[in-house]
Amino acid sequence: MLKSLHLLILSLILFSCAEKKKESKVEIPPNVILIFTDDQGYQDVGTFGSPNIETPHLDQMAKEGVKLTSFYSAQPICSASRAGILTGCYPNRIGIHNALGPGSPTGINASELTIAEMLKNIGYKTAIFGKWHLGDSPNFLPTRHGFDEFFGIPYSNDMWPYHPQQGTVFNFGPLPLYENETVLDTLTEQSQLTTQITERSVDFINRNKNNPFFLYVPHPQPHVPLFVSDKFKGKSERGLYGDVIMEIDWSVGEILAALKKNGIEENTVVIFTSDNGPWLAYGNHAGSALPFREGKGTAWEGAQREPFIMRYPNKITPGKTIDIPVMAIDILPTIAEITGARLPNLTIDGKSALSVLTGESQESPQEAYFFYYRINELMGVRYGKWKMYFPHTYRTMDGQEPGKDGLPGEYRMVEMEEIELYDVTTDISETNNVAEDYPEVVDQIKVLANEMRHELGDSLLDLEGTKNREAGKAE
Repeated sequence: MLKSLHLLILSLILFSCAEKKKESKVEIPPNVILIFTDDQGYQDVGTFGSPNIETPHLDQMAKEGVKLTSFYSAQPICSASRAGILTGCYPNRIGIHNALGPGSPTGINASELTIAEMLKNIGYKTAIFGKWHLGDSPNFLPTRHGFDEFFGIPYSNDMWPYHPQQGTVFNFGPLPLYENETVLDTLTEQSQLTTQITERSVDFINRNKNNPFFLYVPHPQPHVPLFVSDKFKGKSERGLYGDVIMEIDWSVGEILAALKKNGIEENTVVIFTSDNGPWLAYGNHAGSALPFREGKGTAWEGAQREPFIMRYPNKITPGKTIDIPVMAIDILPTIAEITGARLPNLTIDGKSALSVLTGESQESPQEAYFFYYRINELMGVRYGKWKMYFPHTYRTMDGQEPGKDGLPGEYRMVEMEEIELYDVTTDISETNNVAEDYPEVVDQIKVLANEMRHELGDSLLDLEGTKNREAGKAE
């Protein structure tokens, strides 16, 4: 009888331990990995329609996750785009415009909460391996904005003495390679950088498999100048640009393999997207945004409509393609909802898109998205199926001689004199301006635009916003 009682007590203890272990496993917060390429076009992934670049790992990731076909970067330029995805704000709200150069007097303000800081506040380990580009003064570096580890470059990879316009347009100094806040080296070539970033990423995953982590992988490529390691040189039908994309795809495969090896792939959110569209002036060294119009440095669809893939087996049904509009500003609040993290105290613009990604909602998290560029110019608005543009000046390579082999062509400037309206669900290449046919839509978008102008201003109309915040100042 006593023996049976002991066995019963032991069984209850073991059952209780097993249940606690099971509960503990369920309660482990998901890891988050954000892979962010530079100047990659919408079409430059197999599953997004590339006719001549093989991306088997990204294609498989899309099959195992969700693919968004109306995902927008926050702005069509490097620094602003990064500010948007990391803070959940329109970049001009927080004073970040264009692409910050070496020695910039401004950068990300310490008062802004990045995804890294948000997750670090709830116990995550954090790292960035790649390109930062939110200021290179010590107070702007990633290690001052929530990242435990940093390996990479502080700004774009063409901001170095080997720029094709060095001495005529630019006068760049050496390009530093950082380890945290220490300069390891100055780069004279970059062919091993994608490999080094990948190796660092895999090592970080291996070291942090038993605790939640946020890994940000902002690849410097395929921004010009293009560099690729020997293992992918000459492998693509698309020339050097295709080789570079194939190596990035390999990098994604290595990261996913590390998750599987460590038994954490089910509980890890992996996001892949790009900061803006292709730099068309560089011709055969630029990507493709087809079937969309124009590229980087404009407000047209080809500038900000980006490939987006998200894989999260614990929550997302595999193999879905969703055409509901979402923007990079929505990523931070989406991650906050997934992880249970607290949103920033300061006003942000993004809203969680998790219900869209899981298929629970068929509605965009936002009524409209606003396309600012340059210094606070409101150029366009996406509203439902509509994209409307206000009069502004934009650049085009249409009719111009394209660049070749790393040398840029010259843009032609175009003056848009009247409001233009496009149905971007049926007229995806934006060829048929229907503003005169839908005056009620034009009027409704004008109302939304004026509301945003009140908050953030519009330098095209000499309007100052009431809720803009200042960028940080260099030490």
